[in-house]
Parts: sequence; structure tokens; C-alpha cells
Amino acid sequence: MSSLKKERLPASRAAAPTRQRWWVELRQDYDLYLLLLPGLAVLLLFKYAPMFGIVIAFKDFNLLKGIWGSPWVGGKYFQELLADPKFYSVLANTLLINLYKLLFQFPLPIILALLISEVRNLVFKRVAQTITYLPHFLSWVIISAIFINLLSPQTGILKGLFGLFGLQNIMMIADERFFRSILVLSAAWKETGWSSIIYLSAILSIDTQLYEAAKIDGAGKWRQIWHITLPGIRSVIFFIIMLRIGNALSNDLEQVLMFYSPLVYNVGDVIGTYVYRIGLGQMKYSFTTAIGLFQSIIGMALIVTANYFSKKFGQRSLW
Repeated sequence: MSSLKKERLPASRAAAPTRQRWWVELRQDYDLYLLLLPGLAVLLLFKYAPMFGIVIAFKDFNLLKGIWGSPWVGGKYFQELLADPKFYSVLANTLLINLYKLLFQFPLPIILALLISEVRNLVFKRVAQTITYLPHFLSWVIISAIFINLLSPQTGILKGLFGLFGLQNIMMIADERFFRSILVLSAAWKETGWSSIIYLSAILSIDTQLYEAAKIDGAGKWRQIWHITLPGIRSVIFFIIMLRIGNALSNDLEQVLMFYSPLVYNVGDVIGTYVYRIGLGQMKYSFTTAIGLFQSIIGMALIVTANYFSKKFGQRSLW
């Protein structure tokens, strides 16, 4: 009996100091926890509470009856979704636009960050950063107006250039051949400067002694960038790629809405705009909720897969 008591005492005594230590830390940093409360409240109110609405995907939702009064229909709308050929067209558009952005837009902030980090004139460096950051603060309404006027075949600034290539009578915004390219180009112009901040911060965290050692060994700028800078920010690059892959089924809804028209629905209609038109325009709330739930599940699967491969190759992990 005495030996059993001796074995149980350490475990019971270990729990008490742990609780006491937690209480002491809470009292010491109570002001920090109080600052945390508003953020948690917003997160719970606007992120977790709306998750209750996913039950609409399994009901024949009626505004007058409400969520509880609407009858259950099980997976009816998921079957309807998977049998709808229009959905597969919208899904393909969403994936293609995000793939183009990943291939052509994603490297630009890295290149810009590398160029800015090599500038030694502080005045020029600050001016260049300010100019490249500025488009981020413009709304898509303004940016779409700029691009529409810029690409107009009659009044656009580039109409003379278009004439050289035989495009003087083509409205590129309303042409299926150019629409996706315009989305990628406008997104790149708007976000490249702002996105480069992340990579600039990562570059500044690299030990400067590595560059000094490389200079002593005779390495030029290109070799320093290839063997020191890029490996130094590799974990950040993988992290951003993971987030991009997780958002493969999401698009900037405001951007697409500002640019697209019925003339380019075949190539420009994405999941967000499709849900907007069908859900609000035709009041098919259950059907569009099913689309949103499908989108979330696939997005979660993609980000878990990307995180797995990131950890497997020794890079940064989300959890």
C-alpha cells in the first residue's frame, strides 16, 4: 500500500503545480489575454458561427420556413451538382485561372524582391517600393476602369500598338482569347509590389556573413542569389505555394465581376461568380451552399496534401 501511495503522489502533485503555473502566467499577462479577446470574438462570430449554415446544403431551403422548417433532402443537391455539365466548365475555368496565376504571377514578387534588395541607393529604393506598393491600395473598380480604357481599340492608349499586330478592331476585355491573360496581368500589376514585402523580409533575415564569405570565395551577384538568397527564402516560397494550392478553387470574386461579361462566360465564369449568379439571381440557396461546401472540402484536401509534401521535403509546415 505504501509503495502505491508513493507512486501516485508524484502524478497528483505534478498536476497542481501545472495549474498553479498556468494561473500565475494568466495573472502576469492578463492584459495580453484581454487584447486577444476581441480577435477571438470576431473569429467566432464571423468565421465559426456561419458554419452552421452548411446544413442548408442538405435541405430544400425556403426563406419563409427558415433553416429548421425546411425539409431534409440529404445529398440531392450534391447529386445535382455532380450531374451539372455547367459546373465542370466553371470548375475548369477556376483551376486554369489559378494555375496561370501560379505559373506567371507567383514568381514576379520574388524577382522584384531580389531586385529591390540589391539596390544600394536608399532614395531610389524607397521610391521604387512606394510605386510598386501603390496599386495594391486601389480598388478593382478603379483598376478595371484603367485596363478597359487602356485596352480599348478606339480610345485606348495602346491602340497604335494594337494596329501593328492587326488587333485594332478587337475589344480584348470581351474576347475569350485574351480574357484570362488580362485577369492574370491585372492581378500581377496590382499585387506584385505588395506581395514582395514578404520576400524582402525573408531576405533581410539571411545572415550577412554568408554573403561576405561568398565574396571572399569570388562569387558574383548571380551566384550569391542562387546559392544564398534563394535557399534562404526557400521555406517562405514553399509556404506561400501551400497557401496558393489551398486556394486553387477560389478566385478574387471582385476582380472577375469587374472584368467579365456574358461574352466571356465560357472562359471567365468561375465558382465565385457562378454561385453569385445562381444563388442570388435565381435564389437557389441550397444548390449554391452545396457548391460552397464542395469547394471548402476540396480546398482543405489540397492544403493538407501540400502541407504533407512540404514537411516531407523538410520545408515549413502549417501545423
